[in-house]
Amino acid sequence: MRIVVALGGNALGNTPEEQKQLVKETVKPLADLIDSGHEVIITHGNGPQVGMIFSAFQTASETDSHLPEMPFPECGAMSQGYIGYHLQNALRTELLNRNLKPNVATIVTQVEVSIDDPAFQNPTKPIGAFYSEKEAKILEETQNYVMKEDAGRGYRRVVPSPKPQAIVELEAVKQMVANGFTVITVGGGGIPVVRKDNVLYGVPAVIDKDHASSLLADLIEADRLIILTSVPYVALNYGTKEQVNLTRLSVSEAKNYLQEGHFKSGSMKPKIEAALAFVDHMPNRKAIIASLKDAKMAVEEKTGTLIYYKE
Repeated sequence: MRIVVALGGNALGNTPEEQKQLVKETVKPLADLIDSGHEVIITHGNGPQVGMIFSAFQTASETDSHLPEMPFPECGAMSQGYIGYHLQNALRTELLNRNLKPNVATIVTQVEVSIDDPAFQNPTKPIGAFYSEKEAKILEETQNYVMKEDAGRGYRRVVPSPKPQAIVELEAVKQMVANGFTVITVGGGGIPVVRKDNVLYGVPAVIDKDHASSLLADLIEADRLIILTSVPYVALNYGTKEQVNLTRLSVSEAKNYLQEGHFKSGSMKPKIEAALAFVDHMPNRKAIIASLKDAKMAVEEKTGTLIYYKE
């Protein structure tokens, strides 16, 4: 089977050194899938990493006027590069240890968005460091940032989170997969770009990585979309005494639960939406939400939450 695997934030560390160690374990379930004969395409988040890069350049520019701030799309590209570097090296080593071909490569990936997306009028995605209210007002006036209070911890810059429309490097991904490569792509949801004539322009935004993974899985005609996270199942009443783990969800059931508000915007909601976008009206496709360590069993439908289309 051709499988797109979307890695959650729990699969990566918060610092380069922590990440380098953590990915040694992260890649083992991925290698299990490759070892079983599946074509695997890997995507991942980049929230802590891109925030760290942005904050580092911002702090440096504040202390040395000769150092410019790094534009946010470039920070996203940097995060794709170094996360991919760690993932591909760790996976390469794991595959070699299993006497498998170590054909793994990262593609720095741009994802087109629409400049007319309503998200640009309502930035919601927090990035970077925390600031006092006074500092936030100065940044709004001098940098034209949108700053919002974040859960009583201070103010942070927020950027739009537009929906992905197209994957610029799609043909490269397809060709590499066809030639036996495990490809790491649309990292962090991809670098958001808008097209004008023949030119692509980066925009300060964050694309949800689950939505980008769903689009990728659709365009490369994957059989499965696996969204790996820190919990083994999608659940109703999560974290309460009334919690109910869901092992199988039809498209109609998942839509009903979404409409009833069972899933939170910052956690399970985008995962369910991404799964539905991939599966809806395609009987042969299935999406699975499961924990990282259970990836192989999830593909075998022995654990996790299976989302499927039913007439």
